[in-house]
Amino acid sequence: QVQLVESGGGLVQAGGSLRLSCAASGFPFSNYGMGWFRQAPGKERDFVARITSRGGFTVYADSVKGRFAISRDNAKNTVYLQMNSLKPEDTAVYYCGRRDMNNAVYSYWGQGTQVTVSS
Repeated sequence: QVQLVESGGGLVQAGGSLRLSCAASGFPFSNYGMGWFRQAPGKERDFVARITSRGGFTVYADSVKGRFAISRDNAKNTVYLQMNSLKPEDTAVYYCGRRDMNNAVYSYWGQGTQVTVSS
């Protein structure tokens, strides 16, 4: 079955960096686009970044452009989110998701990893 397991979250001071990882299993990873989303308390889950199946194209939310970078290693079935210049407003639970092949829907999600940025 499809499994996505995020790791790498934690507590960091504003201006710091974190690297999130999402280990995938149960499907042909290199065939699927992947994305990162985040959900702050009391808010909806928001798009952060996505990457195509071979890693040749990326998209970012305006709020993270220039600070975050999504990448993937298809040999390791893992997608990453490098987060630099973190701000308190980046505090959220971060989720990775698998993007369906034929539409923009994310049908599978990990359990999430907490990122807390202190001011």
